[in-house]
Amino acid sequence: MSSYAVFLRGINVGGINIKMAELRSALESLPFAGVKTLLASGNVVLESDLDATAVKNAVEARLREAFGYDAWVVVLMPQQVGELVDKCPYPADDKATHSYVTLSSDPAMLDELFAAVTAAGGVEQLRLAPGALAWLAPAGGTIDSPFSKISAKPRYKASTTTRNLRTLIKVRDAAATIQK
Repeated sequence: MSSYAVFLRGINVGGINIKMAELRSALESLPFAGVKTLLASGNVVLESDLDATAVKNAVEARLREAFGYDAWVVVLMPQQVGELVDKCPYPADDKATHSYVTLSSDPAMLDELFAAVTAAGGVEQLRLAPGALAWLAPAGGTIDSPFSKISAKPRYKASTTTRNLRTLIKVRDAAATIQK
């Protein structure tokens, strides 16, 4: 059985509200074990005999069925989450900036996003892996940052989701507990 970290896009924002107990219950109806939700922003760790692609497909289908919205997720192995945390050069806790990691199930779409943000300027960003890039936003200015404005376009919804670096650290730590 393999462990996975599942990152849901766009829940508990924009009118799509899902209680974590309901999310956990919906996912426990699938061939998963050790389902645990973290925070209220759509982070799940679980175990399954399915591969990552099958986990992604099963979770998306179940969310669409159970909650009636166009669900998209990014699925990573716990060691991938740990590698992203370790590679991120930005601080997890800083008063002046917030560190984010945007995850993608489509590296080509992330390439496009990276290029668009680079062209817009004003955002420090770094590619961490084919499916992840880190970026900084000024404290209090995340939503107004060029990165947020560009990544919010419908074109990127199906393949990207963003997490604060502190959240990735919590997911990494939670995933480590189900691997034991």
